[in-house]
Amino acid sequence: MSITAITDMDVAGKTLVVRADLNVPLQDGKVSDATRITRFAAGMLPLLERGARLVILSHLGRPKGELNPAFSLIQVRDALAQALGRDVAFCETSAGPTAEHAARALSDGQVLLCENLRFEPGEERNDMTLARQLAALGDIYVNDAFSCAHRAHASTAAIATLMPAAAGPLLIEELEALRAALDAPKRPSVAIVGGAKVSTKIAVLEHLVTRLQGVIIGGGMANTFLYAKGAAMGKSLCETDQIDTVHRILDLAKQHGCAVHLPDDVVIAREFAAGAAHEVVPWDACPPDAMILDAGPKSVAGFEGVIAGAKTVLWNGPLGAFEIPPFDTGTVRLARTAAELTRAGLCTSVAGGGDTVAALNAAGATESFSYVSTAGGAFLEWLEGRVLPGIAALERAQEAA
Repeated sequence: MSITAITDMDVAGKTLVVRADLNVPLQDGKVSDATRITRFAAGMLPLLERGARLVILSHLGRPKGELNPAFSLIQVRDALAQALGRDVAFCETSAGPTAEHAARALSDGQVLLCENLRFEPGEERNDMTLARQLAALGDIYVNDAFSCAHRAHASTAAIATLMPAAAGPLLIEELEALRAALDAPKRPSVAIVGGAKVSTKIAVLEHLVTRLQGVIIGGGMANTFLYAKGAAMGKSLCETDQIDTVHRILDLAKQHGCAVHLPDDVVIAREFAAGAAHEVVPWDACPPDAMILDAGPKSVAGFEGVIAGAKTVLWNGPLGAFEIPPFDTGTVRLARTAAELTRAGLCTSVAGGGDTVAALNAAGATESFSYVSTAGGAFLEWLEGRVLPGIAALERAQEAA
């Protein structure tokens, strides 16, 4: 990997300017899900124990360059302090003389959390003036926020050109997992791609079918593929204007020897509601007054057979409307099967995306997967094969070193 890891550097007495992703959900001013915080803290603790000083930069929400107390990172400080097991100082700005003074006041093993980066108008513009102010806060820049690496912002791109730069433990972990799943996967490798619309994942599908041996398609996306095969859709979510796209993806898959797996049967209902009356019909038999809301049992059994024969399983997107029972059945069943195969050492499983993480959590399968990414947009762009600005900045810094 052509990126320096901060864990390989001498950090004693050094002030690390760490770009973290502490963009966590809040309820009544308190953190309601501290998963990102605890994962970040676990990687930072060994650095603190080695005598590093941490200046932590993050964003929270979308304040659009304006001061807004509703997006203040002060709301995150207590949860961060608890995860680190030590006091966390707070600075009411992330750049300028006040922040510099607070950073210089740190002793070895101490932590400073700076205010929301996105209160600074220059952050999202990748402004070099702001980047210089951020670089003035310490000795080494550390990007530990893969989920923000698809943004060319001052704290993810410009700053890496101004000071020694390295990747944090979480970012390294994420890159290694994703590269193992997509760049050099153990074969055969299979992706499960679901979600509502083909149009939002065209680039993902086009990239995956050229790299993997199989792609399972579920969710509303599968409806569009089935429609392109001539299936009636009734009231189902379906992008009728994407038929040419579907055929292009199928042709590309054929050229590269990638098998595309679609549902053989589907679960339909007349209303989208918890506990709604439902039935299983063949893939091409949805009545005019019904909608497809999940893959059927025959389909899921077939998908289980596909992943049972795989050495690498990559998952992004649910098979159906998993938020509402009983239309979560297909997703939960396949997730648990993938988890069982992983626990048995039969495959490596990597999953990511907001809906995917929620679905795996609902299935109780998250802990058994080899790696679950909390990144949203960055995970999707990686699946598309795009160059991520934050990663490219670290690679350039390594070349320049």
